[in-house]
Amino acid sequence: MKYTEANLGRIFILRLENGDKIPDTIEEFAKTHQIASAMVQFLGGADKDSKVVVGPEDGAAPKPRKVIANLPGTSEALGLGTLFLNEAKVPKLHLHAAFGRGKDTLTGCTGEGVMIWHIGEVVIIELTNFTARRKIDAQTGFELLEL
Repeated sequence: MKYTEANLGRIFILRLENGDKIPDTIEEFAKTHQIASAMVQFLGGADKDSKVVVGPEDGAAPKPRKVIANLPGTSEALGLGTLFLNEAKVPKLHLHAAFGRGKDTLTGCTGEGVMIWHIGEVVIIELTNFTARRKIDAQTGFELLEL
């Protein structure tokens, strides 16, 4: 385990609108407001055919391929994530969410594109006074957090 200590900075409350896309909308907001690192909470609705990464095809593979699922219908959503600059100093969101419709639930990473269905509430809690970046790991190909 590696760790660092941070301080709280600004807090932003966003209301995403119908058709806004996660992660694009949040990453663009972070870029515009110069947010280098943050904790991100999401609550709302996700539209059908949104794309969710639901796991690696083969967890034992050296560079696992993503398995992507489309939401079968409009769904309730709840997510938690982090935002850090990557090697190019661009804010990159890593947000996992659970999506529910009736008795069915799908959980995964929003990185492939989740479209908001009418309601999207996001709280961004900025983290300051430390250095951490997302860096591509040569072994897995993942963009991992480096402290």
